[in-house]
Amino acid sequence: MNNPPNIGIVGATGLVGEMMRQLLLARNFPYKTLRLFASSRSAGNVIKCGNEDIVVEDAAVADYSGLDIVFFSAGGSTSRELAPKVAASGAIVIDNSSAWRDDVDVPLVVSEVNPHALKSIPKGIIANPNCTTMAAMPVLKPLHQVAGLKRLVVSTYQAVSGGGVAGCNELETQIHATQENCGELARNPENVSFPAPQKWAVPIAFNVVPLNYVLAEDGYTEEEIKLRNESRRILEIPELPVSGTCVRVPVFTGHSLSINAEFENEISAQKALEILSKAEGVVVTNVPNPLEATGKDPVFVGRIRNDPTVKHGLALFLSNDNLRKGAALNAVQIAEVLFSGKF
Repeated sequence: MNNPPNIGIVGATGLVGEMMRQLLLARNFPYKTLRLFASSRSAGNVIKCGNEDIVVEDAAVADYSGLDIVFFSAGGSTSRELAPKVAASGAIVIDNSSAWRDDVDVPLVVSEVNPHALKSIPKGIIANPNCTTMAAMPVLKPLHQVAGLKRLVVSTYQAVSGGGVAGCNELETQIHATQENCGELARNPENVSFPAPQKWAVPIAFNVVPLNYVLAEDGYTEEEIKLRNESRRILEIPELPVSGTCVRVPVFTGHSLSINAEFENEISAQKALEILSKAEGVVVTNVPNPLEATGKDPVFVGRIRNDPTVKHGLALFLSNDNLRKGAALNAVQIAEVLFSGKF
């Protein structure tokens, strides 16, 4: 792209869409025009973006011609229906849903990990990985390059904002409904009545939920299968053994992962620390946690130590803002890479 592109955001009024708008301005992305799209319920609303007042268009009936890059953050069904139409109109689609991540003709990209995948975009669509996978990739890629990743065991601690506005509302509602009974929760939780859970199998307030959405394969959930399949694609290790347990926790923003990684070659905790201290998009910290990561771009990693249960193993912990790098930021960074042509 030799000139500033005309860009659009589908799902512009959602949590991630709002974050995309903020990041485009904060990072001074050199766009020429910006158009915003959402469902018919939001169409006609006016959103202030920088010095502009932009009228939201109905994504289902809009004419997308003339756009160069369109960000999608409106769910899988919307992406499956509209992304091919938008791409056919001449735009590159950068999609944040799960709709295209398993399509071999759609590059699955983390900007600082595998930008070379952007050399071929057969369908005009680029996929963002799941926010949980995203957090792990900038940490695992440089370690893999040095020691050869052999196996992954991952437990996640995922914020409710990964479930959208509804996830945040559910946690807030359950906290307010039970906050006067905190003592009873500690002594006799069966006597405390929670509002019926909507997003998850059991209440999320003052709790953890180890069944994250629906079962998909051999007792693993969709979220855990995404972690496996997407890690294999992005790291280009097709047969990488991955076992994940994805857990939802009562945190509003910030996903965390506890990782046990086995490598082909010897790698010490000190060597891993040296590698990660120089890795793009990574900050080494003593106690990585969601509060530290919220509102920030990097993945925060720490608790790096050798895993004595395997020959060449490391154990580590990381936290990342799931709405920022886990979704909106990576999409904007992909657009920056496209604009720069350096891939």
